[in-house]
Amino acid sequence: MSHQQAMQQLRDYVSQQIIGQSILVDRLLIALLADGHLLVEGAPGLAKTRAIKVLSEGIEGDFHRVQFTPDLLPADLTGTEIYRPQDGSFKFQQGPLFHNLILSDEINRAPAKVQSALLEAMAERQITVGSVTYKLPDLFLVMATQNPIEQEGTYPLPEAQLDRFLMHVFIDYPDAASEKEILHLTRKEAREDLREPAKPATQISQADLFAARKEVLDIHMAENLEDYLLHLVLSSRNPGAYGADLAEWLQYGASPRASMALDRCARAHAWLAGRDFVTPEDIQTMAHDVMRHRIILSFEAEAEGITTDKFIDELIARVAVP
Repeated sequence: MSHQQAMQQLRDYVSQQIIGQSILVDRLLIALLADGHLLVEGAPGLAKTRAIKVLSEGIEGDFHRVQFTPDLLPADLTGTEIYRPQDGSFKFQQGPLFHNLILSDEINRAPAKVQSALLEAMAERQITVGSVTYKLPDLFLVMATQNPIEQEGTYPLPEAQLDRFLMHVFIDYPDAASEKEILHLTRKEAREDLREPAKPATQISQADLFAARKEVLDIHMAENLEDYLLHLVLSSRNPGAYGADLAEWLQYGASPRASMALDRCARAHAWLAGRDFVTPEDIQTMAHDVMRHRIILSFEAEAEGITTDKFIDELIARVAVP
């Protein structure tokens, strides 16, 4: 079985358990293949927690959920030194970050020092306690969630720290047909007393996943498409060439991390589609999730009700496609 077939089986398995959220399922797989982290924003009850938990069942690795609260401390994530009275020594007790797949539930409920500890681990793939640095697992993916409804008692992530996430994904309610399927699925699970989803027949090994990542990097991207990708990101910093209205909407554009993330995500999107080359549609499909948290709009744009997605739509419409 090829790596693409194995990943397709994993996608099918997760899609059977997570109904009506195909975008979330695809973005999780793309984050796995692009070796990045995911920030997911959506109302309660949209299967955000269930999605990554089901995904972990199909991968050789362990999963841990951390509920972020205002009283959380950095050591609750990284771990701490435990005193051993029998011999007067200290032993390091690993925290939740030493698992492969991490769910940081409601990340905006924890104070800045806790958010910083998580984001440092995401960027450096290591943590330091005292004078000792500990390496995190090679397979390390963080999916953080935000609840857009409640804002009291929350600590919004600074824009500079949002940049650490590969993608910022918005999810919405399922349609009527999907919600009916959800009813049938939950009724079946209750009838059979299934506390957790059944595991798939086979799991993707970490070695196969790393091999799939190499295949993604080998996906062909024509030079003119590479230039198009760069122009799309660069136009978010200097949009005046594409219209005076865009220049008035912008305060800060996307960072160079956006170019790198869009390159990896577009390749992963093409690979999941079974192609060995990138198309303009791959770049355009991933542009919103990669760039929406890296662009800061002006006060005037926000006053007019302009969103970052609207700004990105205009960039895609105005930047010439090769």
